[in-house]
Amino acid sequence: MQTEQIKALLEAEFADSQVDVSVDGSHLNLVVISSVFEGLRAVKKQQLVYAVLADKIADGTLHAVNMKTFTPAEWDQLSNG
Repeated sequence: MQTEQIKALLEAEFADSQVDVSVDGSHLNLVVISSVFEGLRAVKKQQLVYAVLADKIADGTLHAVNMKTFTPAEWDQLSNG
């Protein structure tokens, strides 16, 4: 699965989101920024992302997934220090 396909899949699920996808060997690295994550704990945010990718993980298309999830406010704070 190409990085563009993964990005499109996540952006379709999380409206008004920003998604960065990179691959490091067999590992998939994600940064997902979405207002959908407002008020959610980190684990719940990750569960939402995993739910979108579950079929691809189950069939072996995706192996290891490392993700960072942020609300737009969290991302702004991180980016602007």
